Amino acid sequence: MTQGHKVRIATIGTSGIARRFLDALAGYEGATYAGAYSRDLGRARAFSSEHGGTLAFDSLDDLCSSPEVDAVYISSPNAVHASQALACVHAGKHVLVEKAFASNAREAKRVFDAAAEQGVVAMEAMRSIHTPGFRAVVETLPQLGEVRLAQMGFAKVTSRISRLRAGERLNVFDPRLAGGSLMDIGIYCVEPAMALFERPSTVSASLVTTQVPGEPAGSPYRTVDLAGAILLGYGDKAVTLSFGKVSDDLAPCQLEGEKATLIYQDITKPHDFRVVEHVDRGMTWGTVGGNERTVAVENPENDMVCELADFCEAVNGDAVAIEQAGMWADVTLASLEVMDKVRAQAGVRFPADDEA
Repeated sequence: MTQGHKVRIATIGTSGIARRFLDALAGYEGATYAGAYSRDLGRARAFSSEHGGTLAFDSLDDLCSSPEVDAVYISSPNAVHASQALACVHAGKHVLVEKAFASNAREAKRVFDAAAEQGVVAMEAMRSIHTPGFRAVVETLPQLGEVRLAQMGFAKVTSRISRLRAGERLNVFDPRLAGGSLMDIGIYCVEPAMALFERPSTVSASLVTTQVPGEPAGSPYRTVDLAGAILLGYGDKAVTLSFGKVSDDLAPCQLEGEKATLIYQDITKPHDFRVVEHVDRGMTWGTVGGNERTVAVENPENDMVCELADFCEAVNGDAVAIEQAGMWADVTLASLEVMDKVRAQAGVRFPADDEA
């Protein structure tokens, strides 16, 4: 594709996140909505028409072979992300895949390798690390000196937890669909850690788990996580991540360096930055900060437009965007490698883990 071309994007999935993506797409000049895929053609037509699309598919093969589609945004359940992405990639379509990109690192690598062979872009729709807020974290990091400790957390009570406790089987808490709090919400902590500090030398985790309603005794997919904490060891630093869907985390994120500490709110959309310098005042009976300064950041109201712009620029052949897409792919792989280790420690298994 040539630079300046409007990328024609079709969607797989009709959930709330797909609607939010299309809201971002409607305000972005570099792309246009082509249409929707659903197993129910009526639903595909209704969803496509509602958002200004002209195409509707109930066959993935038909979507993949359509000459009126350049790229596909995939927001189906995690367990089918990789297979749907592979079908699109093999047909020469670019793919923007909602987090988590795949069930595990092995699946993700298969998609990225296929995309490289086909000469198309495959990128994870991990909105938070494409925002101006996260860029400000990256740019501020060198001012902290050697980072020794970092704490990043994201937890919120989900309305679905009462339904789970009542015995209802839910997609988001179903290992057969690659669900669980780690894949749904913990990933917001893991991916920034990988983007900032790369792969750790050690991964230790403790997860809060429960049994999946209706899953037979003895099934390898009977355990699902509700919350957890991860300790990433780097030798020269330790990074602590916490996440969950059964409590509210109200604490800020902190990156603690030898020269200063960076404090900011909301790991999903970093803002309200404070840099507090270390000052040596001899022996004190508590931590004493020095000069404090703020960092101005403005995130768009619908920050999915940031990932959309990065994706479309790469699709259109922008050299810098293509290089960044390769970097984001490595972040995705590193994150899934960590999450694979975390799940293994807690006994949380997905069907994709047992596939050769």
